Amino acid sequence: MKNTMRFGLAALLATAVAGAVTAQQPSNSPSKSSGTAAAASNDTTTKAAPQKVSLYRPLEIAHIRPADKRGVNVFEAPKDDAVPFTGFALSFGGAFNQEFQGLDHSNSAAPVLVSGVNQNQLITVGHGFNNAVANLNINAQLAPGIRVAMTSYLSARHHQESWVKDGYVLIDDSPIDNPLLKRIMQVTTLRVGHFEINYGDAHFRRTDNGNGMFNPFVGNYILDDFTTEIGAEAYLRSNGLIAMLGATGGEVHGQVTAPQSRSMATLGKLGFDKQLDNNVRVRLTGSFYANNKSASNTLFTGDRGGSMYYDVLENTASTETANAWSGQVRPGFSNKVNAEVVNPFIKIGGAEFFGNFETATGGSFAEPKLRTLHQNVYEALYRFGDNDFYLGGRYNTLKGQLIAKSSADQSVDRYQLGGGWFVTPNVLAKLEWVKQRYNDFPLTDIRSAGQFKGFMISGVIAF
Repeated sequence: MKNTMRFGLAALLATAVAGAVTAQQPSNSPSKSSGTAAAASNDTTTKAAPQKVSLYRPLEIAHIRPADKRGVNVFEAPKDDAVPFTGFALSFGGAFNQEFQGLDHSNSAAPVLVSGVNQNQLITVGHGFNNAVANLNINAQLAPGIRVAMTSYLSARHHQESWVKDGYVLIDDSPIDNPLLKRIMQVTTLRVGHFEINYGDAHFRRTDNGNGMFNPFVGNYILDDFTTEIGAEAYLRSNGLIAMLGATGGEVHGQVTAPQSRSMATLGKLGFDKQLDNNVRVRLTGSFYANNKSASNTLFTGDRGGSMYYDVLENTASTETANAWSGQVRPGFSNKVNAEVVNPFIKIGGAEFFGNFETATGGSFAEPKLRTLHQNVYEALYRFGDNDFYLGGRYNTLKGQLIAKSSADQSVDRYQLGGGWFVTPNVLAKLEWVKQRYNDFPLTDIRSAGQFKGFMISGVIAF
């Protein structure tokens, strides 16, 4: 399955490149036999200007976020129907992410010996390339306003074999030609299936395995809000106002066993997104997620791609798959979680600010009481050169009872400074300097007085 998917994507990419090369050939190029006549004509007429060719891939599917540069600062899939329906359409796309890591790490943890091996001894890391990862995107337009989406991880840090991330149907129009239903669907969107849940706005700006086009930096947040669940979401959108309510099974897998250990999860979002004039855009949303009983909730542990930072603050037994989330905090809210987040986004000309202010409470069945975490993220960017370039910084803090069965608070803070260059609409080069520190962890914890810092270089292709 893995080889088949990879060979298929390779063939798809080769076809896309061949098509692009063909598209760049001038349509009015003279044939070899007409060369003499063309040369004579040039003596008396002005040479025609070369035909301008767009580097943007034509959109084939309606109500979809483009995978390339056009998808930057797009949140929910657009409601407007910019692509007219001309019949069934099938679209293939992909995304690739390759990084060069230049990080160093250190800690002050006390030795913890198990079978003569110090479990708090950090693994030696150097500078080098991380494994390349890739996504495959398949979208189909079934009817006006109805499309099906499926994303697969062809390779990932945690799952090196092919893995289907999600698959769902998005409905923005009524399949029944009824005037009342048509009017309702003018402001309504339904999403049903196994999908990346729409909790908060940060998941629209994170790196999703091979797709790093929308993340202005390399790494995701310390507490990474991302999971896929089975259920449905209903949206109402009108004149910039957004309201969403959803219900899911509360877990990444569908299950029918142990019903006494499971309950439905509910989530919602309320806010607005308004372009006030040509240079000013304001968006503000508040979201919640609630699951009071779960055998294995993954709101903060659902990323099967893995962290972009390899082997930082990991011991000598570290492996890429077993410790795939280096640099993140996975709080262990496996059986109960209630979370709320507020996300402001302001863009004035080339300057933009995005914030993430979150509180999460949860725990496992084995814990005597629930724990509460607070995460704040401040992100400022400036885009210039027709938005082909940007510079910016991000400050991320996480505080609370980060360790299960601990009454004390710990904290982690991270600084990221960097920039990017859209070489073409489908190619992004990123450079980041990052420093992360772990505070107030016990001496017996490998993260005690831990830190990592250095630079990351990332190249992303998405189409």
